[in-house]
Amino acid sequence: MKKVAIILFAFFSWQVAKAQEETVKTGPIMEFEEKLYNFGTITQGDTVLHTFVFKNVGTEPLRILSARGSCGCTVPKYSKDEIQPGEKGEVVVKFNSAGKMNNQNKTVTLMTNSIDKKPIILTIRGVVVARTEDGED
Repeated sequence: MKKVAIILFAFFSWQVAKAQEETVKTGPIMEFEEKLYNFGTITQGDTVLHTFVFKNVGTEPLRILSARGSCGCTVPKYSKDEIQPGEKGEVVVKFNSAGKMNNQNKTVTLMTNSIDKKPIILTIRGVVVARTEDGED
C-alpha cells in the first residue's frame, strides 16, 4: 500500500511541476545574444553604431513598446513590427561621442509586452579620448 501511495504522490507531483513549467513558457519572451557592448577606445566626435540581436523564445508575438536612451547622445532604433515566436529582431544603438570624454557607460531601456513586464537594459560602453590638434588620432 505504501508503494502505491508513493507512486501516486510522485506522479501527481510530476504533473503539477509540468503544468507550472508550461505556464511559465507561454507568452512573448525576449532573449538577447548580448546585452553589453564595449566599443573600446574612440576619438571624441566619433560615432559608434551597434546592433543588439534578440530572439522571441516565447509562444506569442513580441512587441517593443518603447526604447529610451540614457542621454541624447545614445539613440536606439527598432522595428515597430511584431516579432513572431522563434524569429529574431534587432535594436540598433547609435552613440555620438561629441562633447564626451573618458569612460562612457550609456544605456537603452526597452519596454516590451514580454510576460515578465520587466524593463530590459542594454549597455554600450568604452573610452573617449581627445582628438589630436593636427586632426590625426
